[in-house]
Formats: sequence, structure tokens, C-alpha cells
Amino acid sequence: MSTSTTASVSTHILDTSVGRPAAGVAVRLAARRGRDAEWQALGGSATDADGRCRDLPALPEATTHVRLDFAVEPYLEEKQADAQQDAPANRDSGPAVFFPEVAVTFAVVPGEHYHVPLLLNPFGYSVYRGS
Repeated sequence: MSTSTTASVSTHILDTSVGRPAAGVAVRLAARRGRDAEWQALGGSATDADGRCRDLPALPEATTHVRLDFAVEPYLEEKQADAQQDAPANRDSGPAVFFPEVAVTFAVVPGEHYHVPLLLNPFGYSVYRGS
């Protein structure tokens, strides 16, 4: 929850390749006070069955930048393994997962809430400021 001196952050992940939430994805949260400051790891969570992280840590006072790190590789590998069970043996020789992680950095101001959804598929992703 944001206060007049802090901002707050929430997120969720939608797997657009199947039109469903992405459950079980680890999400780490970091913050910094100014663009030249060091990142401070704040902790993390994992997405629930609805693709949401409901318990991300609070942001410290004076936070100006936030980074969400989504560890999508294990989720995509599991999804790919399930899909390959019925697929022919011939496979592409490329990497098993093209985007193993997604890092999203954005600026914040005190008193505001920032909901940053991740739309994910095996070969791309998109983020936006939600409500």
C-alpha cells in the first residue's frame, strides 16, 4: 500500500500463448533512491494460480526507481516440455527458452500505486502500467 511518502507495486503475468495466468513464476523486487544509486534487493514472491504476486515487499521511503525481475525460464521450460510430449521428435536447434528472464525497470513517485502486468509468450513479452 502506498503512503504519501512511499509508492507501492503490484504485478501479474498473463501467458498470451494460452490466454491464461502464468502460475509459479518467481518475481524479485529491487529499488533505488536516484538513478545513480545502487539497487537494494527487497525480496520477492511467486505468482499464484491467478498469475498475481499478492505479497511483494513494501518500497522504502525515497524510492525513485523500481526493478521487477521475472524468472520465466522454469515456467516456459515446463510448458514447453508439456507441449512436446505429443509433438514429433524433430525440434528446432535453438535455445530451449529464448527469454530466460525479464527485467522491468520503471520510475516511481511517492503516493502512487504502480501495477505492472507482464504479457508473456515463448518468443516475446510486453509490459505496461496498469491500474
